Amino acid sequence: QRQLVESGGGSVQAGGSLRLSCTASGYTYSSSCMGWFRQAPGKEREGVAAISIPGGITYYTDSVKGRFTISRDNAKNTVYLQMNSLKVEDTAMYYCAADFAGGECGTAAWIFGSWGQGTQVTVSS
Repeated sequence: QRQLVESGGGSVQAGGSLRLSCTASGYTYSSSCMGWFRQAPGKEREGVAAISIPGGITYYTDSVKGRFTISRDNAKNTVYLQMNSLKVEDTAMYYCAADFAGGECGTAAWIFGSWGQGTQVTVSS
């Protein structure tokens, strides 16, 4: 069964940190793009970060540059999103996404064909 499973969400105070994980299972691929998106209530889905595999090229939306870091463990088929200096406006449901066609990589939603169920991140002041 093909699936993306996220974990690591939770509640934290502003200025704190969280690390999200996304493990891909059931997929067979030689190259991919994996990313993180978020959607807050009443707002559109936003691409947060992405990473090409195996190249490791990273992409970030401007609002998280310098605070979030995306990384991967190829052996574990897992991608991480380390989120530091969290702000109240980072509160959202965070989704892992993947494309295994070996095409373009970035934070645009159209790139991705597989999505996880989401994990909630809540940042309080």
